[in-house]
Amino acid sequence: MNYPSHNITNNHHSSLPTTFFGLLFLHSRCNNTYSYELLLRDFATREFNAFLWLFLIVITTLLLIKLFNVFCLWYKAKSIPGPPSHSFFGHCHLFSHQNLTDVLSESHEKYGPILKLWLGPTQLLVSVKDPVLIQEMLTKAKDKLPFTGKAFHLAFGKSNLFAPSFEKVQKRRELLTTELNERLIKTSDPILMKVSDFIMNKIENMRARGSIDCRLVSQHMAFTIMGATFFGHGFLAWPKAATYEQLLMTIAKDACFWASYNVTPFWRQGFWRYQGLCAKLKCLTQDILQNCKTSWKLFGHIDQNVNGESKIEMKSAHCEQSCSSDEFWDCRFFRDLNDNPNSKEEPCGNIMRVMFHGCQTTAALIANLLTRLAMHLDIQDEIYSEISMVGKNPSKYEHEDVYQMPLLLATVYESARLLPTGPMLQRCSLKNDLSFATGVTIPAGTILVVPVQLVQKDDSSWGSDASDFNPYRFLAKSTKGSGSTEESTNAGFSAFVLNDPNENAAFLPFGSGTRACVGQKFVIQVVATLLASLLKKYEIRLNSRSDDNDSKPTLKNHNLLQQHPHSPILFVRRG
Repeated sequence: MNYPSHNITNNHHSSLPTTFFGLLFLHSRCNNTYSYELLLRDFATREFNAFLWLFLIVITTLLLIKLFNVFCLWYKAKSIPGPPSHSFFGHCHLFSHQNLTDVLSESHEKYGPILKLWLGPTQLLVSVKDPVLIQEMLTKAKDKLPFTGKAFHLAFGKSNLFAPSFEKVQKRRELLTTELNERLIKTSDPILMKVSDFIMNKIENMRARGSIDCRLVSQHMAFTIMGATFFGHGFLAWPKAATYEQLLMTIAKDACFWASYNVTPFWRQGFWRYQGLCAKLKCLTQDILQNCKTSWKLFGHIDQNVNGESKIEMKSAHCEQSCSSDEFWDCRFFRDLNDNPNSKEEPCGNIMRVMFHGCQTTAALIANLLTRLAMHLDIQDEIYSEISMVGKNPSKYEHEDVYQMPLLLATVYESARLLPTGPMLQRCSLKNDLSFATGVTIPAGTILVVPVQLVQKDDSSWGSDASDFNPYRFLAKSTKGSGSTEESTNAGFSAFVLNDPNENAAFLPFGSGTRACVGQKFVIQVVATLLASLLKKYEIRLNSRSDDNDSKPTLKNHNLLQQHPHSPILFVRRG
């Protein structure tokens, strides 16, 4: 009797094993090779289909979780005031005609001290302008977003010293603060004297060419201060210092451009030239470490082995030097900072980053100071009188003299207030939602910003003259018999004492909270000391003879690198 072929096929498939072991057992009883190949092919098809179903389930689950998180973000952000968003791309269209600071200024006037802006369907930005809420936010929000360090990752390598998570940087920041505010300040007089003499000689050479560009001279001064601080006074005699300065600033300037690529642009020739400059900068950093190892002032003394030989070993090949990680961390400062012995971060990257950020902040402050003093000769004359009176009764340590010059310090603070290093402070809480005392809850992962320029020029915090240069806002009339050591001044030449600027919650040029600038106290003291030495010999004036457009002081900020005041100034020697 004949049966249809499809019945045989159906019976055949219904008898196929469903597991790999069942297939092996069937193969032991099957002598037909052709039939076995069909069985194997059918089994592979079933397994592949099962894998596809599993893959589909996993992807669907992940998408559902992502979608759930998006709806949670939208729900939590619903209670935060802000302009309505009618576009899938959020409020990005607002930035096409105005910068972020202007947008936030107009929005805060309309929606209050806390407002939200959508940068996309899943990216929320919250701006806080009220000083009290700012202090609360900066204390609670300790993290930074991961992409904030991308700009300098390609330039300087991996570094946990600037990691987004505060837990990873807390110990290192505490150590760096201790080094700057204690050990360095106690031994800063010899360095400051040599740095001051070095800068005076450079200014004398620049004076021979006429007017001096304020931005360039400020950059040179800041670079000299940071270099001598980190590497010791041997840095001042290093013949490659000018090359190092130019290379550092060039690399930092181009960092954001190459970091803007979502995928590292290996196909661009310019990228490889940029990487070559980064390698050269690393080589120069290792060179100065080797040359100045006996006079390091920030990064500790080099441990000596039992034979008295340095444990830091430099190797050169084809003009490239390398320093092994284990040997480099023998330096006491870096050994203490290296809380993870298996860390893959670049040791020299920490130095280069600290150098750059220190130079950027210090140069911005010096440039603004020089321009403000040149524009306000009356205040400059009063500071000079103050310096002269203190010089008649100097302190035991020269760097302590600045604490007897309240007007000089007030001028430094006022300059920092009017032109902070950056227009925004950025924070984030990566893991937990952030709840304010007012009841507002900020979802985790939100970009939190403080518009520093707006806060530090707000009439409600600084008075009706908030946009004017007035150092006396940080001074109070001297009270007879005051027992304060830091605020008291010698009777007879000053009728003022310096108020602590940090008592005003709206004073944020160096940040605040757990992520505040670790070198604030050090930078203020060093800059004030060098400025006092400078004003002893020179009077700072604007070059009124210049006919170009740059003769007018320009005081503004840029997104990454500070656009320093770019006015030509004159250093006129005092008689």
